[in-house]
Amino acid sequence: MGRRALRKIDPAIDLSRHLLELETLQEDWRPDDAFDQLRPLEVEVGSGKGLFLETATADRPDHNFLGVEVAAKYARSCAARLARRGRTNGVAVHGDALLLMNRYVPDGALAAVHVYFPDPWWKKRHRKRRVMNDRLLTDVVRTLRPGGELHFWTDVEEYFLESMTLLAQYPQLEPTGAVPESPAEHHLDYRTHFERRTRLAELPVYRAKFARNDAPRVTGGATST
Repeated sequence: MGRRALRKIDPAIDLSRHLLELETLQEDWRPDDAFDQLRPLEVEVGSGKGLFLETATADRPDHNFLGVEVAAKYARSCAARLARRGRTNGVAVHGDALLLMNRYVPDGALAAVHVYFPDPWWKKRHRKRRVMNDRLLTDVVRTLRPGGELHFWTDVEEYFLESMTLLAQYPQLEPTGAVPESPAEHHLDYRTHFERRTRLAELPVYRAKFARNDAPRVTGGATST
């Protein structure tokens, strides 16, 4: 199933409120500075076309959502989705999510980190580019508040299993049990466009959720559906 073209952005839409450039941020910038009201903060690593940001900001208006996307055209698409809906609790950042997490997110600042369908970098020599790596997870542990959650979904079983092996090295991240597949009530009732495409093709999605917990880890919990 091929990708749909991005929706053209109306040039009349003002993106200044909803789009930031990572390379222009001041050294003392913090994610809360992007919002007009302090709320629990969640970060999405790799926002793609922005479906998660659009739905999450509506479903949880009492939380702020910062989506980080390395591709400029997709970051702009995310921002346009938020701007069209007038979402004051959602902002897209164009730039490297690993850099943003490491440089700008304070310790214990996040209620959740979301990583959905990251690029699997299929070739073996490119595996080091995968976003689920020690650099990211070290910052996930550091930036999640106690009880804060890491959500990881992929449609690549090998990537999922490799990530579960890596996550086992972080005892502060405790698996919380099976993540059920919710039935879709309409054609965009999915976490991301990748989930929609995968499920419509009747292919499996592998899901895991972890909670920040300084107590000793309980074995098991991450499952696939």
